[in-house]
Amino acid sequence: MTNSSAAERARPAAPRSPGRARALGMLLLANFYWGLSFPVIKAALLAQARLLPGTAGSFNTAAVLAPRFLLALALLALWRRWRPAGRAGGLTRGEVRQGLILGSCATGGMLLQIDGLRFTAATTSAFLTQFYAILIPVWLAVRRRRLPGSITLGSCILVLAGVAILGNFDWSQLRLGRGEWETLAASLFFMVQVLCLANPKYEGNRPQEITLVLFAVEAAAFTALAAATTPSLSALAVLAASGPWLGMTLVLAVFCTVGAFSLMNAWQPRITATEAGLIYCAEPVFASGLALFLPALLSRWAGIAYANEQASTSLVVGGGLITAANLLVQLRPDPD
Repeated sequence: MTNSSAAERARPAAPRSPGRARALGMLLLANFYWGLSFPVIKAALLAQARLLPGTAGSFNTAAVLAPRFLLALALLALWRRWRPAGRAGGLTRGEVRQGLILGSCATGGMLLQIDGLRFTAATTSAFLTQFYAILIPVWLAVRRRRLPGSITLGSCILVLAGVAILGNFDWSQLRLGRGEWETLAASLFFMVQVLCLANPKYEGNRPQEITLVLFAVEAAAFTALAAATTPSLSALAVLAASGPWLGMTLVLAVFCTVGAFSLMNAWQPRITATEAGLIYCAEPVFASGLALFLPALLSRWAGIAYANEQASTSLVVGGGLITAANLLVQLRPDPD
């Protein structure tokens, strides 16, 4: 592997595709939807704890995820059936293959991340999850036998520093136990997901078709988990009779699942995998911003106790570093 900084100075900047700016905006919107999911999921879990006190944590997790992806699968299947292009032909072999990879990675990453949270702090989990922003350019550098450009390296450092500050990460408390290793493994799954979308062999695949397969994989996995952990059918009936719980499930399915994954699968292939990894690190910035006011609104609606978070220096500084990293790599991208 050799340093390519001199070659980078000699080469012109990488050409920008006409839809690149729009792709960046769409992926930021996907990050907003994923950021929205954090306070909504926490509120839904608190609502479940109030409705079904004493239920196991694995059931509570499955009860949030399974209906979210089942509803998302149904909505996307209906949309695909109604739109003219959806009646033109079935899924291709390449679309099924890519959708299976994406769905398996998303399912594995979510399960490892959620289980890891049982054994490590939430701030540590948030920091280690974003580690794929570093892993992607490292993987690409090894494959190409060329060091990443200085702009990419600088942006990666800014992102990790921003996530660490945003989550008040304490290096002295980091211990590589079960929770930390599971979270790092989850980050690897998310990295493979990003790289799979960037793979040119799947360039002709239709975004909605691969998203449909992705949802089918996750719906099957989380429904099986819910069936294995549910204490009784009456527990499911209690949740289904709650208007606020159904409303939060609908928000998670429509915006945080159909909206976010459809945007990701449609627009990420138009930029590089390294850029995508850095953009996805904006998710905790949106989550922190929404947590300043959304918990109180959800509490009044669902009858739970979920306090707003307070604006802090770490939010401003950490969010600013992540934003600066994204602006840097968007305005002056390294040649790919």
